Amino acid sequence: MADQSPKPETFELSNGSMKVLLTNLGCTIISLSVPGKDGVLSDVVLGLDSVESYQKGLAPYFGCIVGRVANRIKDGKFTLDGVQYSLPLNKPPNSLHGGNVGFDKKVWEVVEHKKGETPSITFKYHSHDGEEGYPGDITITATYTLTSSTTLRLDMEGVPKDKPTIVNLAQHTYWNLAGHNSGNILDHSIQIWANHVIPVDQNTVPTGEIMSVKDTPFDFTSENRIGNNISEVGLGYDHNYVLDCGEEKDGLRHAAKVRDPSSSRVLNLWTNAPGVQFYTANYVNGVQGKGGAIYGKHAGLCLETQGFPNAINQPNFPSVVVRPGEKYEHTMLFEFSLE
Repeated sequence: MADQSPKPETFELSNGSMKVLLTNLGCTIISLSVPGKDGVLSDVVLGLDSVESYQKGLAPYFGCIVGRVANRIKDGKFTLDGVQYSLPLNKPPNSLHGGNVGFDKKVWEVVEHKKGETPSITFKYHSHDGEEGYPGDITITATYTLTSSTTLRLDMEGVPKDKPTIVNLAQHTYWNLAGHNSGNILDHSIQIWANHVIPVDQNTVPTGEIMSVKDTPFDFTSENRIGNNISEVGLGYDHNYVLDCGEEKDGLRHAAKVRDPSSSRVLNLWTNAPGVQFYTANYVNGVQGKGGAIYGKHAGLCLETQGFPNAINQPNFPSVVVRPGEKYEHTMLFEFSLE
């Protein structure tokens, strides 16, 4: 059969006040420009200058969708319906973000690209049974839409074909609301609507415990500067928060609010996922970014809404199993404003 696989290209969504550049390689957000105070447009996501650079693997998951299962699976092993599966240990001793060639490294098909007042683009990827060790065929779609002048919505869906599988997609953008090349995010403040966080072992795998954030450096139930307590949590934050206290609207729960004092930019994040991984780019070190920028430690922050890490091996975590006849659905809403 002739290989009809799509080529990596770039696409733009623009509505006059915000502009997003994407590529179908990994469904990746390359840049996102929104106004700050005085109306100055800045690109607020970390990224690389060319699609070729992403293809070479030079980005530490900048801006992409990770899957089939985001985050770590302990020892790369799990059992589903009595069958044991083994996954690549691409982050020894665990499997991370879908394995060696996860969804972030695949070129997705572009099924629709709409212009106009609410421009959108839909990417599609068919993952086959056995890919990276995962069972079952599943078709994934991801639609990015500019739903208002300063709002980006992402809708992800997964439809299994004839076998049960596990799915947990995450959008892995690194944000810096002062501008992607403005230094670290330690002066940003954040509020996370989570009374609980999931502690991890020395290999960053959840212990299974669900811990109250009260009186710990993980407490962002009220807005707090990120740099204030970061030195108390090792290299930085890289933890899944349990979204259990945000208000709801349109079936989405308020997950987080990030504020940059220098530009007055604010990002409010809403989702229907049960958790959000808050990650402060602890392992970013001298990455050559867009326009000659060099990204160092804490150059951005990730808010990856998701099912809980290693959920397939933790019966007390919400299930990530999706069976034929069911549908995986995950929505994120990024609302930008000035404050």
